[in-house]
Amino acid sequence: MQERFKVNVRRSCRLALLRPSVWYQKSEARDQSALRLRIREIAMDRPRFGYLRVRVMLKREGWSVGKKRVYRLCRLEGLQLRMKVNRRKRISPQRGRPVPATGPNQH
Repeated sequence: MQERFKVNVRRSCRLALLRPSVWYQKSEARDQSALRLRIREIAMDRPRFGYLRVRVMLKREGWSVGKKRVYRLCRLEGLQLRMKVNRRKRISPQRGRPVPATGPNQH
């Protein structure tokens, strides 16, 4: 907007319904490159590990990371890590069928 219409920051922020402090605010995010590199190394060494198991390995090495951060960084790296699989409960083939009576007073 500033380049196209040749307006200053205050004017463009007012038109976009933003406060100028938002425009000038610096990001305080920490550098995650070392953690991303370590996640990639673990994933390459142990391809059968999922992101939860990768987190356990990181915790053992002294990294203090949460599972949401590890999951997000794995997605940013493009890693195809295994997810936790919910097991289906098997239904008995006898379920839902009437059981035949085998003697008197049985139903």
